[in-house]
Amino acid sequence: MRFPTRSVLPGVVAVALLATGTAACTYKNSDAQSGSQAAPAARTGAGADLVDGSQTKVALVPGGAHPYFQPWKTAGAAAKKTYGLGAVAFDETAEWDQQKQNNLLSTLAARGYNAFGVFGVSPTDINSTFADLKSQGFPVASLGSCPAGDKDDADFCLSTDVQLAAYKAAKAAIAAMGGKGTLVHLTGNNVDANTQLRIKGVTQAVKESGGKVKLLQTITDIDTDLQTAQKAVSDLMAAKGSQITGIVATAYNPAVAAADVVKSSGSKAKVIAIDDDAKILSGIKQGTVTATVVQNPVGQAEIGTWALALLQTKQCTVRSPGVEVDSGSFVVTKANVAGYDKARQAKTAELKKQFADKILSCA
Repeated sequence: MRFPTRSVLPGVVAVALLATGTAACTYKNSDAQSGSQAAPAARTGAGADLVDGSQTKVALVPGGAHPYFQPWKTAGAAAKKTYGLGAVAFDETAEWDQQKQNNLLSTLAARGYNAFGVFGVSPTDINSTFADLKSQGFPVASLGSCPAGDKDDADFCLSTDVQLAAYKAAKAAIAAMGGKGTLVHLTGNNVDANTQLRIKGVTQAVKESGGKVKLLQTITDIDTDLQTAQKAVSDLMAAKGSQITGIVATAYNPAVAAADVVKSSGSKAKVIAIDDDAKILSGIKQGTVTATVVQNPVGQAEIGTWALALLQTKQCTVRSPGVEVDSGSFVVTKANVAGYDKARQAKTAELKKQFADKILSCA
């Protein structure tokens, strides 16, 4: 999930802070998602109720297999039913390879899909893929990630502000550490633009401690699979466990691995994770994980599919093509672990209103 820093539409970066005392697998950070259709929800903006989506076939295409994208399946299926769409498909390649993703998109287009929500494999090359789809008359959303650089050839990007999410996670870790100590950052692929933004967010939070917190190490390239992450965290704890006061994990597999290894080792290190894997939520309830920062993949797929249908039917256009919108990130602790999804649902409803009122121009 990939984003350079850029200013955004006013109001886009509003996020819910769910943990009292906590500071605030993306979009660009601003430094601090015919009568056959079901009845639509209450009108949120002039003309933004889909009239007839029966000929719209939306394809949701991740960059490859990853647990983060699984909610896209159910959200897409729900959107198909809610808006009476012709079809919503969730499809992915077995490998993270841009050419293979391009081939899959071509296959889906040949099968009649006419609107695309895509998490691009290559942040530097995905714009050419978007441009190709647009040249064929298809609306395109960049979901879960935006292209690297200052240009986005998709109609819009709906994704997590990864730098802000990482900053929140690091601030939560520092608060749990009592404002001082030694922090380790576990994250994903070093060449991924999003990883660099996550590093920037954590570094910013550490800098704000005024020297009271030391960033001992940033470990990258350990989000390939859970086994890789577990080995890296086990090796870390064996070599430097006694020095570590806090661990912030800003990628899925390292987060799950940190929760497991810290629990089994008996370490007192405070763990701040990402996303809402069952192990992480269980760890929060048991007290072995201090907090996690959850994202909004359901909102990305739900709002992305709805907006794509409005574009495909030509009922609406995007006011500022390539606009980037933060789908939200939320700090979850033991205090709110039972009900945090209500805030996420509220953010998704807010996103729908934002698209209807500010992002789209509808007849």
